[in-house]
Amino acid sequence: MANYYKDHPEIAFYLQDPLMRRITELKEKGFSESKEFDYAPVDHEDCIENYDRLLEIVGDVAANVIEPNSESVDLEGPHLENGRMKYASKTLENLDATRKAGLWGITMPRRYGGLNCPAVVFSMASEVISAADAGFQNIWSLQSCAETLYEFGSDDQRERFIPRICAGETMSMDLTEPDAGSDLQRVMLKAHWDEQENCWRLNGVKRFITNGDSDVHLVLARSEEGTRDGRGLSMFIYDKRQGGVTVRHIEHKLGIHGSPTCELVFKDARAELCGSTRLGLIKYVMALMNGARLGIAAQSTGLSQEAWNEARAYASVRAQFGQTIEHFPGVYDMLSRMKAKLDASRSLLYKTASYVDVYKALEDIERCGTKLSPEQRQECKKYTRLADALTPVCKGMASEYANQNAYDAVSVHGGSGFIMEYKCQRLMRDARIFSIYEGTTQLQVVAAARYIFNGTYAGILREMLEEAAAPAFEGIKSRIAALAGTYEKSIEAVKALENQEAQDFLSRRLYDMTGELIMALLLLHDAGAAPELFGESARVYARMAEEDIIGKAAYIEHFSVEDLADFRAVKA
Repeated sequence: MANYYKDHPEIAFYLQDPLMRRITELKEKGFSESKEFDYAPVDHEDCIENYDRLLEIVGDVAANVIEPNSESVDLEGPHLENGRMKYASKTLENLDATRKAGLWGITMPRRYGGLNCPAVVFSMASEVISAADAGFQNIWSLQSCAETLYEFGSDDQRERFIPRICAGETMSMDLTEPDAGSDLQRVMLKAHWDEQENCWRLNGVKRFITNGDSDVHLVLARSEEGTRDGRGLSMFIYDKRQGGVTVRHIEHKLGIHGSPTCELVFKDARAELCGSTRLGLIKYVMALMNGARLGIAAQSTGLSQEAWNEARAYASVRAQFGQTIEHFPGVYDMLSRMKAKLDASRSLLYKTASYVDVYKALEDIERCGTKLSPEQRQECKKYTRLADALTPVCKGMASEYANQNAYDAVSVHGGSGFIMEYKCQRLMRDARIFSIYEGTTQLQVVAAARYIFNGTYAGILREMLEEAAAPAFEGIKSRIAALAGTYEKSIEAVKALENQEAQDFLSRRLYDMTGELIMALLLLHDAGAAPELFGESARVYARMAEEDIIGKAAYIEHFSVEDLADFRAVKA
């Protein structure tokens, strides 16, 4: 029987990453909970075995429930009935299956009914579920909003809401509005304090809300009257049981049809403050979005896997001119690049998630009342910096690669790829949103730019290059090292232009170069440890990076500030 986890041993490989030992030690607080919960692990090996068993369950549900339902969900989609969103019938089956399998509250502490898994394992589960149906992954993975409740909510709020999420109730984050998309400082949904009822009330409209008729909402609203920027925004918890919110419209989208995207109307909806006022955008949404961006990277990686599966399977049976098309250079070039992009996305995803795990586990230790040592504070600072730097690269690169892989899967299918009966067309439709929501790729470039120009990424690359490569890959490492030198020269060339507009214009080229170098070195490391899994991808990806970085470096070398006029003229 198919299993979307066991069928892809590349995923399990990352459970053996050396940093996992540190993660399990911190996450399990020295494995002290084994005395309180009989299902808690007693040591690192027990932990990894638990994760493996959990992921096997995820893989089974994904392959044998969610994927078989995906076509029906795509055709039916959610419905609007009397101001309420109703899931597609097969989506309800998916929700039921994941609840019965215990796949909710994965990262939440055991005292709330959660499984206390790290972000790495949650990302693996997200990838597996996305491979089965990216639209359902949206609904299921929004359980990660509980992280914000756990980190910033009160003890009472944690006790009331988190067990409900662990039991399978759904969540949403209600951020965007008709006039506030990427620019969340313009959010105007109003929150006012009701003196008589001793509660907050929300009034206004939210738009493009994924899973918008969920059970528990995190809502960004303007609590400070007279303000018009981010300092007047706070985060609120809205419980659907309280009423006051209706669904005015469900968007008819290009893809991810099973994921309801709603327009919501708040009319004196009773809500409660999460954390402190004025920190909604400045602190809480930033934390929420970083988690969501890792979620999109996992979603992208899962779809990339499925796109490659579909393309590879079709190419191995479709015969033309007396042989199957997998033997044609034009096709195996596409297939090899698809696999390399998939493996590179996965490697960066799990590396970034592991950095998140270390610093969040240390923060949680302090949150629970244990003061961190100076060494632990330094460790927390180090991994926070690494996670913050890698997250925009991870989200942007993985989502762009998912789009490319889905496109190439259709191309491998030829004319059949344009026919609705083939899955690859749905994968292409679903993938298109990945590089748009939770911050477009252009916004990921903006987020990464400061790390490009302050030397953070160059420093990370130099540290990575200090690691020894397996003998079989020393030649590739030397070529990547040369590319890293080219990259640093390109950064200096852009700085030398001394023009902010030119720097902004060229940042995307530098961003792509950054991602390609980091991914190439990560794959090189993986290939050294498991050449049977990653050797081919490491070699193919290094060539891809070489081709692209040299071209972008030439573009930057010959660019002048005056050239901007040519591009500005296009909009005239």
